[in-house]
Amino acid sequence: MTITIIMKQQEEAKALGLKHVVTMLQIPDQLDKVEQHRKRVQRKKASVEAMLKTAVQSQLEGVRTGLLLLSAARDDVNDIQKKLDEADTIYQGLSKLAVQLQDVREESFRHSQTGTLMEHLKHIFNVPGSVARTQDLIQDGRLLLAHKALSDLECSRDELLYELHKQANNQASDRAMLKQYFADVERLSDELAKQLWLILKRTLNTVRREPQVIVTALRLIMREEWADEAALRRQESTGFLPPGRPKLWRKKAMETLEQSVAERLEANQIEIRSENKMWLVRHLEVTRQLIIEDLKTVKHHCTPCFPSILDIFNEWVRMTHNCLSQRLQTIIAQGLVDSEYIHVLQWLNAYQSRELMGHPDLHVDMSRYEALLPDTTIERLMERYLAGLNTKFEEWLRNALSTDHKDWQKEEMPEQDSHGYYRTEAPMLIYQMITQHVEVARTVSPTLVSRVLTLAMEQMNKFLSDYNQLVTDYKTQNFEDRSRFHLYTAYMIAIANNAVNMETLLTRLCDGKPLDAGLAAKLRELKENSLDYLCEEVLTDIKVLMPDIMTRKWLAKEAQTIETVTVTLADYGNDYTALMEYRALISKIEKEVASNYVKAICEKRMSFRNYEERRSAAELIIVDTEKLKNQFKELYAKKKSTGDEKEVGSKLDILKLMAEVLKMKDSTLLSLEMNR
Repeated sequence: MTITIIMKQQEEAKALGLKHVVTMLQIPDQLDKVEQHRKRVQRKKASVEAMLKTAVQSQLEGVRTGLLLLSAARDDVNDIQKKLDEADTIYQGLSKLAVQLQDVREESFRHSQTGTLMEHLKHIFNVPGSVARTQDLIQDGRLLLAHKALSDLECSRDELLYELHKQANNQASDRAMLKQYFADVERLSDELAKQLWLILKRTLNTVRREPQVIVTALRLIMREEWADEAALRRQESTGFLPPGRPKLWRKKAMETLEQSVAERLEANQIEIRSENKMWLVRHLEVTRQLIIEDLKTVKHHCTPCFPSILDIFNEWVRMTHNCLSQRLQTIIAQGLVDSEYIHVLQWLNAYQSRELMGHPDLHVDMSRYEALLPDTTIERLMERYLAGLNTKFEEWLRNALSTDHKDWQKEEMPEQDSHGYYRTEAPMLIYQMITQHVEVARTVSPTLVSRVLTLAMEQMNKFLSDYNQLVTDYKTQNFEDRSRFHLYTAYMIAIANNAVNMETLLTRLCDGKPLDAGLAAKLRELKENSLDYLCEEVLTDIKVLMPDIMTRKWLAKEAQTIETVTVTLADYGNDYTALMEYRALISKIEKEVASNYVKAICEKRMSFRNYEERRSAAELIIVDTEKLKNQFKELYAKKKSTGDEKEVGSKLDILKLMAEVLKMKDSTLLSLEMNR
């Protein structure tokens, strides 16, 4: 098959060559260059043959080298096999040698034990002296050297105990005796630890002046931490654990630091409630300043001194957070009074702000920690604060009601606002009182603001009920004895204005939102009652004159009834200019005057003898109506109408209509119309 392929390739080569020659000799002029083409092809052929020869020779050299390497490898394998056989033969004879050298092995073991014993004896004999030197070093504050000496003593003790541990027939009495001999070592360890804890308790003060002292203490603590880890690993493999291990100095160090934080927080309380009512505010403010200063010290001074593995800044924040939480819960458990609840709530709100943990110099990530106080505790604080506030609201509103009631009985005119309207102090005092507590609640949370407002509105509802009743009693007493309250009108005007002012102020407190329906109804009732009582006062004076209308005396113009009424209205109108709801009151009075006049007409107080008398009465009614309308027009003119009021006709116009009926000549129709 190979020969066939070669022959096929030769045929293809010949065909390709023939094609190439035909291509070159297509033009007659190219026949002259046949020799040149032949030489070029020969050179190319020689070059290709040389390349093939080189390639074949290179392949042959590679094959020759590979054969030599295979031959060498075969020889090496034979040598290795031979030596393995020799080693196997030698190894089979070693079992006898082990028996022959058993005495040597035992002697070597005894020699090793003796050497170790001699080494330990030197330490054993030096233990009292080493203990004394270590004690002196601790007392002198040379803690690094003291720890080195202590470590040597512990190492000697541990090695001796380990040797006993390895012996199969070790006696408990031997271990107890050895531990007793080294008892001072554990005492020295405890004393050294106490020195370290004292240093750590003063970390914040020491780190600024002598940072090397803190660094030394931390180096010793970390060494003991590593020694604990080594002892535990050794226990896993041998079952032996030295006395006092693990010491857990790192854990105790952090506990010491946390204890120092707790002591600093507690120690800054410089007063108690009996000494200063603002003791809690001062304590919390000092605490805030102390925490900021301490955390700055930790961040800028302690961080370079403490190993990075301790993450001292975040760890200190955690300790501060926990200790502060416990401190606040202790204060709350001891009992708070009055405004102390809100002081704690405000401080909690400021805790995560820029005033404390959010301070730009600290950059504390508070998302890593739980809330300073549980939600249940915060809710309990709010409830107790609101309970106390409810009592205060009741007391303040009761006092405001009492003060306002006393003002009504004064012989001095009520004060006026910038627009000349009468008022008393109650609305503004109430508004200021509620606003003050709303602003305080705003420093805590929107939830507390809402709850304070709700509480205030509930108390205002009760207050308005009492206020309404007191106003009614005031009116009743006045009409029982008109000489009792000389400034009744002025103060009733002030009361009506108070209703308007309170509605405005309470709506402002609620940020413009509509008031509760019940509260709005109470305010509306107070305003309407006040206007009704003012109207009743006028009508009381006018009704005395009304019986003369539609009488012979009136028809003869012997009684100046309407003139007296208009003078009375004008007199009261001057007082009413200090009323906010002035036009509403005038409208009420106009309606009542018209109603009383109509009633006088309908009562048929006189019988007309003829049509002329009836016509004269009708004309007189028209004259009276014009006088009254002119008077009310003057009254309305004293206060401009607001854009919200609708222009309506005079309520007195009905009198003219009735006068027109009286003018009718047909008495039958007159009777019918009057009955209608």
